[in-house]
Amino acid sequence: MYRKVKKRIFEIIQAGKDGDIISKIFDFFIVFLILINVVTIIIETFDITPREKMIIKNIELVSVIIFTFEYIFRVWTSDLLYPELSRLKAFLKYVFSFMALIDLFAILPFYVPLLIPIDLRVLRLLRVLRLFRLLKFNRYTSAFGVIAEVFKRKSAQLISSVVVVGLLMIISSVLMYNVEHPVQPDIFKNAFSGLWWSVATFTTVGYGDIYPVTALGKVLSSVIALLGIGLVAVPTGIISAGFIELTEARKNNDKKEFCPYCGHKLD
Repeated sequence: MYRKVKKRIFEIIQAGKDGDIISKIFDFFIVFLILINVVTIIIETFDITPREKMIIKNIELVSVIIFTFEYIFRVWTSDLLYPELSRLKAFLKYVFSFMALIDLFAILPFYVPLLIPIDLRVLRLLRVLRLFRLLKFNRYTSAFGVIAEVFKRKSAQLISSVVVVGLLMIISSVLMYNVEHPVQPDIFKNAFSGLWWSVATFTTVGYGDIYPVTALGKVLSSVIALLGIGLVAVPTGIISAGFIELTEARKNNDKKEFCPYCGHKLD
């Protein structure tokens, strides 16, 4: 009986399968609760009445209770999620997994002030951490899963492109510092000032708060800006290619699941 109840709870809290209405209802309820929490976090930034603050506080209390039970149930059923592992190894693997940490961060801001006396600034930071609840969508929507899969498949290429961009930013910041510091010592105070300019230039933002005034600095800035257009576009191209490849792979897999002649699903 215990094993049967545990298995049923596991099926409910996992992403709902076709035909499992209770699990689907649970998924929709959690998604609705996440959206409500995001709305309340936004509302808190406005000047609201004490009555409205109390309503938000009650919503937060109910949400935390539900999210806490969800977290406990997921930890409890972790051995069913990883049946090939022992109970302890399954527990440790789940507790330190990305989604489990997100679940923990979703409830942590509520409990920390109750356990540890903290100042107002830290409390505000903890309240912002409630936005981690948005990442819980990953469990209930395929869109986030696709994005995660693309980044996983293209991680090597993305890391390489980011490293190249980072190196060029450092080189350009030091060069710009050496060129502009003698003329603008208050603006280009050190290499970090040049790095801020480099980031704004490479990303084609160009805030205009720091810029070269010498002829050599302007030439160097033009070259770096042109390089930035191409180099910053590289990760975008890698991610786009990853989406196309994943979409094609899923289409091919879907075709394999059905008979090409009669159209019936293959066992």
